[in-house]
Amino acid sequence: MALNLDTLKSERDKLKEGLREIEAEQRKLEAEIKALRQREIQAKREIEALGVLIEIHDARDPNGKKAPAKKEE
Repeated sequence: MALNLDTLKSERDKLKEGLREIEAEQRKLEAEIKALRQREIQAKREIEALGVLIEIHDARDPNGKKAPAKKEE
């Protein structure tokens, strides 16, 4: 049974279009992953910075006394 050349070409074109859609979706997902990684890095930096501030505070007040809370205006 011989396959029709036009049928083969049509099927190939459909597959190529599907592949283009998959690649576009992949690029979109990769961009989202990159943005999430950047947010993760930023959060880790903020945690580290707060940890350093806590260490500095503890070093200045070794008795563990809490400073009076400031009222927010």
